[in-house]
Amino acid sequence: MKKTIRDFNLKNKKVIIRVDFNVPIKDGIITDDNRIRQSMETINYALDNGAKVILMSHLGRVKTAEDKMKNSLKPVYNYLKNIFNNLIFIDTTRGKKLEDTINNMKARDIVLIENTRFEDFPEKLESSNDKNLGKYWASLGDIFINDAFGTSHRSHASNVGIADNLPSGIGFLIEKELNSLSLENIDRPLTIILGGSKVSDKIELINNLVEKADNLLIAGGMAYTFLNASNINIGKSLLDNEHIDFAKDLLNKYKDKIVLPIDSVNRDSSDNVRTCFINEIRKDEMGLDIGIQTVKLFKNYLNDSKTIIWNGPVGMFEEEVFSSGTKQLCEILKDINAKKIVGGGDTASAIINFGYKDFFTHISTGGGATLELLEGKKLPGIEVIDEK
Repeated sequence: MKKTIRDFNLKNKKVIIRVDFNVPIKDGIITDDNRIRQSMETINYALDNGAKVILMSHLGRVKTAEDKMKNSLKPVYNYLKNIFNNLIFIDTTRGKKLEDTINNMKARDIVLIENTRFEDFPEKLESSNDKNLGKYWASLGDIFINDAFGTSHRSHASNVGIADNLPSGIGFLIEKELNSLSLENIDRPLTIILGGSKVSDKIELINNLVEKADNLLIAGGMAYTFLNASNINIGKSLLDNEHIDFAKDLLNKYKDKIVLPIDSVNRDSSDNVRTCFINEIRKDEMGLDIGIQTVKLFKNYLNDSKTIIWNGPVGMFEEEVFSSGTKQLCEILKDINAKKIVGGGDTASAIINFGYKDFFTHISTGGGATLELLEGKKLPGIEVIDEK
C-alpha cells in the first residue's frame, strides 16, 4: 500500500505537491475549474498541518517559444489568489528567484511554480524525465506528494523524477481515484458502458474488462464495427476495418455479456437526420447516436446493476441532435442506486455540462491514466511512490 499525505509530519516542511492544473483557458479565464477544485482537499490538508506548500503543474504542451507565451500558469494563479492569501507565483521553473522565494517561505505559505513543461523547450527535459531536472526540483522540498492522477501514466521529471529523490506519498485525489477505479471487491452485477469512436483505442480496455464485467454495453462509433462483424449493414458509419476479426471473436466468446445497439440516429449525405432500427441503416447514412429503443434496452441492464462504469459517450453529443442518447443515459443513471463511476475526459465533460455531475459516485480526473488503470496497467507516477 502506498504512503499517503497522512503518513508524514508536515509541520514546517517544504511539501512539493504535484497537482493537475491542466485546465481549459480562454482569453485568460479558466472555463472549467474541476481539476483545480479536486486538488483542494490535499492542498488544504497540507496548509492545516503547517506545511510550506510548493505547487507544481503542467499546462498544455510546450514545443515552441510561442507555446510558452500561451501556456503560462498565470491564469491559474489569478484564480487561486482569490482562495489563498499567502500565495506567490514564480514565473520560472528554476533559478535564484525561485530558490530564494522557497527558502524564505513560512508555514502555510504557498508557492506556485510556472508550467513544468516550460522545461520541454528547447529540450524535452520534463517529459523525458531528465534525471538532473528531477534532482533539482526535489532539492527545493522535503517531501513530495503526487496528487496529479491525470499525469500518473507518464514518467516525467515532475512526478517520477522528484519521487526518486524525496520521501513520497499520494494525495487525497489519487487515493480516491485508486479506490474508485479498483475492480476488486465490488458489488455485482457490474455493468460497463463503453463508447467512443474507434475499437483500436479500446482493445486493451475491452480485453481487461470483458472478463470482469457481468454486462458490457457497447455504443458510440465503435459499436458499428461490432455491428458490421454481426453482418449488419452500417452504411457510412465508422468502421475499424483492422479489428473486425477481433470484434467477431469477442462476440462469439462473450455473446451472453455483450449488448449492442438495436436502433440508431443517423445523418445522410444531405444532412437529413432520422432514427431507424439497426438493420435499416441506408447506404448513405452514418450512425451518430443510439436511439430510444437502445436506451430502453440498456436501462434493463443498468437497473439491475450494483456497480456501473461508463467510459466513452454513446453518441456525438457535441451536436445537439446527436446528444439525446448520452443525456437519456444520464437521466436513467441519476435515479439508480448503485456505485457509478465515470472514466474518460469526453464522458466526464458531457455529464458535467449536462448537469448530472452530482448524481455520480466518482468522475475520474484522468484520461489516459484512467484508461491504463482500467486496462490493468501499472502507472509510473504511482508505482514510484514509497510503500507504507
